Amino acid sequence: MKIPVIKKLVANYSVEELEKAEEALGDEQKPQIEIDGEDEGEMLTHAYAAIWVKNKMIEDNMEFREAMRAFTQKVRKSIS
Repeated sequence: MKIPVIKKLVANYSVEELEKAEEALGDEQKPQIEIDGEDEGEMLTHAYAAIWVKNKMIEDNMEFREAMRAFTQKVRKSIS
């Protein structure tokens, strides 16, 4: 997971575009938007993270930095 990639996705695409890309990757198809990543798994992770962060920014009126921090904390909790 690379934060600059997630930031680029959040800045350049709508939630709808990101959801379509996530769905395409889940169906092993090429997304219509450009998502950086070493493989489809990393690209899917970036799309999912961008959707989560963008929704958090909208719903809770947060800046990117705060929403990204909330996402990374959520990931850390799920791992431990």
